[in-house]
This record gives sequence, C-alpha cells and structure tokens, in this order.
Amino acid sequence: MRRHARARIDLGALRHNLARVRAAAPGARVMAAIKADAYGHGMLRVAEALHAADGFALACVAEGVALRDAGFAHPIVLLQGVRDADELRAAADKGIGICVHQPHHLRLLEITSLKKPVKVWLKIDTGMHRLGIPAEETAETFRALANNPNVAGKPCLMTHFARADEQGDTTTREQIAVFDRAVEGLDGKQSLANSAGILAWPDSHRDWVRPGIMLYGGSPFAHRPARELDLRPAMTLTAPLIAIRELKQGDPVGYGGTWTCPEDMRVGAVAIGYGDGYPRHAPSGTPVAVRGQRTQLVGRVSMDVVTIDLRGIDAEIGDPVELWGGQVPMDEVAIAAGTISYELTCSVGPFVHVTVDAGNP
Repeated sequence: MRRHARARIDLGALRHNLARVRAAAPGARVMAAIKADAYGHGMLRVAEALHAADGFALACVAEGVALRDAGFAHPIVLLQGVRDADELRAAADKGIGICVHQPHHLRLLEITSLKKPVKVWLKIDTGMHRLGIPAEETAETFRALANNPNVAGKPCLMTHFARADEQGDTTTREQIAVFDRAVEGLDGKQSLANSAGILAWPDSHRDWVRPGIMLYGGSPFAHRPARELDLRPAMTLTAPLIAIRELKQGDPVGYGGTWTCPEDMRVGAVAIGYGDGYPRHAPSGTPVAVRGQRTQLVGRVSMDVVTIDLRGIDAEIGDPVELWGGQVPMDEVAIAAGTISYELTCSVGPFVHVTVDAGNP
C-alpha cells in the first residue's frame, strides 16, 4: 500500500551529473557508486540511467548478483568484500570483483576452490582506519594476490579518503602521499577519489574515480551548494497539503508544544513524516516549498504529518509540498536536520510512491 508522499526520480539529472564527473576527471574511468539501492533512488533504474559509466561500486554480494541477473555486464566491485567462501564463489561465478581489505580475505582466496578466478581490488588503509590493510604491507600483499591462481590478473589498488570534503585540511594530501609510497613500483590500476576527491583533489583521480553523492545531485562539501557545482537533484520528494488551520497567537503546534504561533496565522498539515523516511529531528525552520514559495516547518515531525508555516503563502488543500528537490536543495534540509544528504535519500521509505522522469536523452 502506497502512502501520499511521492519521490520523483529524474534520470536526466543522473546523466547530467555523470557528465560532470567526466568533465572534472577527464582522464579517469568512472566506477559509479550505486550501493544501498543507489542511495535510495533504485539500483536498477539508476544503473540503466548510468549505463555509460565504466563500472559500478556496490556494498555486498546480493547487490552484485541482482545487477548481473538484470543483464548488466559492467565491471563491479564489492566495497565490503565477501564474508565467506560461499560469497566468494558467488562473486567469482558472476564475474563480480571483490575488495580485499583484511587477512581473512587472503585466507579465503587461498583455500577456496573457484571455477574461475575473481577480480580483486586491494584496499589500503592510508589513514581512515576503518577498512584496509596496513600501508606497509601493501607490496607483500599485492605480490601474494598477483601470484594466487584464484585472482584474475593484477589487483587494482585503492584507498578511501576520510576528510576529502574539508578542502582546507591537509589529511587528504597526506593520505595521497601514504598511498603513493605504499604502491611505489606496483603495476596495478589505482582508485582513490570519491565525489569530494573528484571535485577538489585532482591529484587523486588516477585510473578510476568512485563518485557517489554527486551523481545524485548532492554536494560533498558542507559550504558549497550543489548548484554552484552544476549538480542537479535526482530526487524530488513531495507530499500533499491535507489541512489548513487558522490559529491564534500563542497556540502551540504539534507534539510537546515546542513551537507556538508568534501571531494569528495559517498553519498547514502535510501528509509526510518519519514513517516515510523524512528526518524526525528536522527542527522548526527546516525549509520546504509550496507552489514555488519557500517556507518552513513549524513544530515536531510526527510519523505521518509535518506542519508548515503558511504566512504569506498562496496555498490550497491538495497542493504538493516539496520537502527537497529543485526548489529546496537536499543539502539545506540535511544541514537543518543535523545529518547529511546521503541519509535523507537512503531513508525514503518503501511505501513512498516513486515516479520516474526519463529526462533528456
């Protein structure tokens, strides 16, 4: 059963944003990140829209198998790697590349019988300290993998940036230097750059770039809006205005009475809430738009309803209210709610009605 909220996915925006990746990193191949159901946009529809990408980055085997079963022949890398021998066999059988980032993966590749070898991406910890082999073990691990009959060809070499979105910070430059020292003399394709790296750190582009949020029209930088980066929103989230109340000065609105009317005013109720994936902690003042007129939330977000300020707003019951999209950038909503745009789109609930705009060819 679908609820009243609607998410419109603009395939033309996805293609535009892919073109922006290529313009920013013209010498690199593009491994488009479509994990987590393409950041909530729908993995298969996004993969089709981004068919011109050179490959796809996913999180787990199930995602990779679904993409292969849908007929996509692109190179794939599983960023989490595999958990056990069964997952390793499934990846190898489907021609899905795996990220190797711990000794457990090396042991699996040594002891598991495979029908055909698997492509390997060797992940190096250059300072994020989340996943990856120690930088000083890179050469030894690379040679062991290159000599393993279960590994197809030479491993690719990759790392992950911790603070590439902070352009004034030196951490990314230091991570690049650690990576370069670790891979010196090793003949493997290289991949370092995420969205922030693509846009802000050209020395990180190398052979493969791995764009994520910029493909969906979000800015990877806290203080640089997506419009400034010529990125277009791929998702517009709307819900209908279902009630308009005439309230008096001092009337409290919503659970807890956390917001009170500063004057006699109209307040609108919109059919969306945290049950649809809208952030529960979005405070009063979070932007929305009605008929092209920007206004704001008032009161707490509840499961099925948010309330909005209708002072000076021309609106009628049934009007669609934009929660984020072309008029209300999702980055603004994320900042107001104390989160990131990645979480907003990933959280859109399964009961939200999805429509697709094919966009320009």
